[in-house]
Formats: sequence, C-alpha cells, structure tokens
Amino acid sequence: MSISAPLSSGISAEAVRRRLHGQRFDLPGIVVHVALLLSLLFSLVVLGVLVYDLVSGGWDVFASRFASFLSGTMRFAASESGIAQALRGTLWIGVFVVALAFPFGIGAAVYLEEYAPDNRLTRVIDINIRNLAGVPSIVYGILGFAVFVKTLSGLTGGRSVIAGGITLAILVLPVVIITAAEAIRAVPDDLRQGGYGLGATRWEVTRTQVLPYAAPGILTGTVLSLARALGEAAPLILVGAVVGRLGSNPGLFDIGSLDQRFTALPIVITYWAGLPQPDFRALTAAAIVVVLAIVLAANAAAILMRNRYESKRG
Repeated sequence: MSISAPLSSGISAEAVRRRLHGQRFDLPGIVVHVALLLSLLFSLVVLGVLVYDLVSGGWDVFASRFASFLSGTMRFAASESGIAQALRGTLWIGVFVVALAFPFGIGAAVYLEEYAPDNRLTRVIDINIRNLAGVPSIVYGILGFAVFVKTLSGLTGGRSVIAGGITLAILVLPVVIITAAEAIRAVPDDLRQGGYGLGATRWEVTRTQVLPYAAPGILTGTVLSLARALGEAAPLILVGAVVGRLGSNPGLFDIGSLDQRFTALPIVITYWAGLPQPDFRALTAAAIVVVLAIVLAANAAAILMRNRYESKRG
C-alpha cells in the first residue's frame, strides 16, 4: 500500500511514512538508549572487578591446597582450615529449599492463578504473600528459632541443619510463589481456551499447556530464590549454626547427622572476614568463590532446562 496524497491534518505522506518506518531523529530515545547502555557497561565493569578481586585473593589457596581446602574442617590455623563442614551444610540447605519451597510455591501459584476465584479473600492472600517477600530475613530467623528449634525440637533436633533448611525454605517461599504466579499469568489465554475447546479438563490444560509455557519464567524465579537462600547468614545464626570450630565432621551424604549442629558457607565467610589475621582473608575470598561456583552451577542447570522448554514451546 502506498501513501501519496497529503493527509487532511496537514501531515505529509512522507512524514507519515518516516514515522511508520522509524526514519526520524529521536533525540530522547537515543539519550535513553545510551544511558541504559552505559548503565549496563558500568554494572559489568563493577562485577568484573569484584570477581577478579575475589579470584586473585583466593588464588593462592586454590593453587597450593585446593583439595585440602575443600575437604578440611574448621581450624584455628588458617593453613589447616577447610570448608568441608560448611559446604555440607550449604548443600543440604539447598536440598531442603528445592524439596520444600519449590513444589509448595509452584503449587500455591498454580492454585491462585488457575483455580482460586477472583474474590476479596484471594486478593488479601496475594497482598500478604507480596508483603512476606519483603520481610527482613532476620524475622524468619526468629520464626525458625521459635518454631523449629524450640517448639518442634523433637522432630528437627533443635539447632540442626533440618531447622536451618526449613527456615530458609520458608524465607524464599513467597518469592517462589510470586515469580511462578507472574509466569503463569503471562501465559496467553488462547492456550487455555483452545484446550477447553478440545474437551480437556482444567488440570489437563494446566499440565500440558500452562505449565510448559510458563516453565522458563518459573525456573528463573526459583533459581534466584535458591541463590538468595544459599547466601543468607542471619537466619542460620539464629537457628543455631556454629560460628566457630565445629567438632564433628560427618560425610556429605550422611542423612543420620541432619539433626546435629551444623555450619554453612555464609556463616564461615562472615566469621573469617571478621578475624584480624591476614591469612584468613585469602580463605574468605576462596570460600566466596566456591559459593559463586555453586550458584553459577544452579543457574547453568536452570538455563539448560529453560532452553529445553523454550525449544518445545517454539
């Protein structure tokens, strides 16, 4: 279709054509584009400097005693200290978060978006979930101490990795619900109506159409919540994580010791960072690099799964 005659409003056809094809000088748009690009570059530079500082600070530890650092226990001497006990506690906390927060959070999001009626009660529940996502982590630590350490000590073992894992699972549960609900809400309604038109039930539509389409967004939110849980220190201190030296050293997959005292990588990093000896600075940087490696591995797994669902959706 061609536009040859001037429009009645006084705008020429050529001006309309330029606007339709974006062929005009947009100074505000260019300024915003450059500002956003500079913000991205600045963030990448800061991130690169931080990563380089951490890797260079902990390089001597990795180069001289990488195996003993990963398999060693907490010691008073920096040359003998390791993160095996903290690594075990962090991994088991991640297991509790994945096993509790993810299924319950995604299930709650599915119910709120696909099954719950749009009434006042549902809106109140949604508002409260969003408010809980902004509650400071120390409040969840107090909750975990009062409920899982004191009240339910017979089930959790008191100051144990079970109490810490459940506390952090509850901490990230609102975030999982919100991100999963937003991903489900973004699913086009045509998919649902098409499934209903073919005679599918609500659960069949949810399972075969809604969840696969929303899976990339759900995975992104769950991995972000896992990264937050693995980096929290304040709730773990309240539920009894050992700050100093931990006597026992159970195996990584020793389930029978989950009701015993524990420590985690954020606790060890906080403790080492406050010591005056300069040798512990290298240990602190090396422990932070290990946490980053765990988080990046979880992100890589989520990206692979997200790409798989996106390829199926495409």
